[in-house]
Amino acid sequence: MLIAIWAQDQNGLIGKEEKLPWHLPNDLNFFRKTTEGHTVVMGRTTFEGMGKRLLPKRQTIILTRNQEYHVPGAQVMHTVSEVLDYAKSSDTTTFITGGANVYQQFIPYCDQLYRTVIEGEFTGDRHFPEIDWSPFEKVASRQGDVDEKNVYPHVFETFQRKG
Repeated sequence: MLIAIWAQDQNGLIGKEEKLPWHLPNDLNFFRKTTEGHTVVMGRTTFEGMGKRLLPKRQTIILTRNQEYHVPGAQVMHTVSEVLDYAKSSDTTTFITGGANVYQQFIPYCDQLYRTVIEGEFTGDRHFPEIDWSPFEKVASRQGDVDEKNVYPHVFETFQRKG
């Protein structure tokens, strides 16, 4: 199964200088709990923006056109078809985790989408790409808890491919 997972503000912003433009522990916890034990796919720029650290308890695939790129402990792939072949043969779920170009390439193949919408406007330089939402239907929506650590109202949404 192939699932895209991301957080965005109400205007579709997803990044600022290769990092998240907000701090929202609820979303980070959701991401961790959802993806642990599975495979995460990210572009090289996203990986490097995370400080070149592998996420614990997950298999990591880094997508890059650079044929010389190597990261100990991760798989490096160079094409969408390589990742799709991996996902088809894997016993675990494969999560697409960014950045914008990687989402653009993989959304047409995703079975589900997990989106956290942060109710606010932030500044940044990366937006979630324009996609065709018509193949998907929203199947779940849950308001996140707001508290002293999670100061931004947010909603966790799940979309399922129709049919």
